[in-house]
Amino acid sequence: MRSFIRSPKDFWSGIMFLAIGLATVVIARDYPMGDAGRMGPGYFPTVLGWLLAAISAITLIGSLSARGAPMERFAYKDMLLILGSVLLFGLLVRGAGLACAIPALVIVSARASAKFRWGPAIALAIGSAVFCVLLFVKALGLPLPIVGPWLGA
Repeated sequence: MRSFIRSPKDFWSGIMFLAIGLATVVIARDYPMGDAGRMGPGYFPTVLGWLLAAISAITLIGSLSARGAPMERFAYKDMLLILGSVLLFGLLVRGAGLACAIPALVIVSARASAKFRWGPAIALAIGSAVFCVLLFVKALGLPLPIVGPWLGA
């Protein structure tokens, strides 16, 4: 049996983003909307949810007419590395501090790339840590430890 889906990658990404957009709209309906002049807390997520749903619907329709690339193998290892890096960041940020959590996030998530090399990953990790400390702790004044209590600070 022939499939009516001509671009499976676009089709499934459209389905995923349509679900996320509609879920955002459903969750945001419990918040007061306000209006364009006086936006309530539900206004922005609702507008973005509908916008995401509209764009994903266009992608879905396009996947039925335009030929696209076939689906590739699902990269479980890469997904687990990226999700694990975010979890690791969450576990480290209060105890070890931002200067340790950011490099851990960058290096572990960079390992998901087929083009991973240690030199650029370490340079990016150090640069990201310096940037995040300057932005979030120094400029914005967020109460995040630069070096946490686990490291003797």
